[in-house]
Amino acid sequence: MKQGKRKMATMAIVATLLATGATAQTYTHHYPKAVERAAAKWVKQGQWRGAFNKAVPAPTVNLTEFCIQYSRNPKLWDELFQWLQNNDLKALKPGRTPIGKTGLVASVEDGTNWCSEHDLRNGKGSESHRANIDFMIVVDGVEGLALIDHDTAIPLADYTPDVEHYRYDATRLKRFEMAPNTFCIMFPCDWHIAKIKTGKQQEHVKVIVVKMPYER
Repeated sequence: MKQGKRKMATMAIVATLLATGATAQTYTHHYPKAVERAAAKWVKQGQWRGAFNKAVPAPTVNLTEFCIQYSRNPKLWDELFQWLQNNDLKALKPGRTPIGKTGLVASVEDGTNWCSEHDLRNGKGSESHRANIDFMIVVDGVEGLALIDHDTAIPLADYTPDVEHYRYDATRLKRFEMAPNTFCIMFPCDWHIAKIKTGKQQEHVKVIVVKMPYER
C-alpha cells in the first residue's frame, strides 16, 4: 500500500514530463521550471526514503530524473534504500556485494582519488552510461567529481555497452565534491568524471557504487 501511494504521488509529475519533454542542456537534462519545482518538493517530502536516514542527495542530483526513475521502479529503489539503511556501510569489504535478491550489486571501492589536474587536461576519466544509472554514496573521505559540458565534448569512439568516453574541455567542467552523508546519482544525461583529486591532505575515499537500471 505504501509503495502504491509513493508511486501515485509522482504520477502527475511524470505525466507532465511526458507531455512537455526534456531539453538537453550544457551539463544535464533540464525540464520546465514548474516540473522541476514539483520534483524538488517530492524529494524534500521524503516519501521515497522510507526509513533511510544515512544520507541526502548531493546538490548536483537531477531531482526530476530521480523522481521519474523512482516512479517507474519504486520497488527496486525502496529495496536499495532499505539495504543501505540496514547495513554497516563502513564495514563492507572492497569488492562486489549482492543486494539481497534484487539482482543489484554494490561495488565497494576503497582507494584514493587519482585523477589529477594534469589527467583532466589530458582528457582522462570521462564516462557516461545509457542502460544504467550510477548511484554513489561515500562512506569515508571526500570524492572529487565533475560533470562534463555537453556542448564542447565529443565521443571518442562508438558506444560500447554500457560505457561511453569523451574528449572534453577541462576548463568547462562543473566540479564538486561528495562527502559522507550525501549520495550522488549519475543518470545517462550526466557525463561525468570520478575520483578527482581534491587537494586535501588526505585523498583516501571509500565509496559504494550501485548500477541501477535506467527505465525508459
